[in-house]
Amino acid sequence: MLRINAVDLLRHAGSTRRVEATLAPAELGIDDERVAGDITVDLLATSSVDGIVVHGTVLTPWHGQCRRCLIDVEGVSESVVDELFQHDPRHEEAVAIVGDQIDLDPVVREYVVLDLPEHPLCRPDCAGICPQCGVDRNTTACDCDGVVPDPRWSALEGLRLDDPE
Repeated sequence: MLRINAVDLLRHAGSTRRVEATLAPAELGIDDERVAGDITVDLLATSSVDGIVVHGTVLTPWHGQCRRCLIDVEGVSESVVDELFQHDPRHEEAVAIVGDQIDLDPVVREYVVLDLPEHPLCRPDCAGICPQCGVDRNTTACDCDGVVPDPRWSALEGLRLDDPE
């Protein structure tokens, strides 16, 4: 559990607390098959006149399949956390401090889930799989024309062939 004592921090403007932890996804309530290991949290909470600002990074290892060629890929998602906590939120994006402590679990969970790649690529220029012959175009060239006809237009195909122009 990632908690910060808000009362201590708010007593002295400018005081800081570092939160460093390595947590299993289940400890944060994350049940996502894309997460491939423990989540590393490195946050700094700083008291200000306006509330408590929490800034830092969350690193999440992930794995999945390339959306174009279907090979297994993995990486590390880096989330940059920048949140303002206030007792009575005056900013629309501020998070309310409930009680004497700030619970960072929901904030970290949100950053992790939102920053995981939904459609990962093995590389930006991945050529994918040929839709006609099924060959991986990253490793093998094929002679297919690359144009896959849309079956919804097949009834009109005969009209085009009858037209001399």
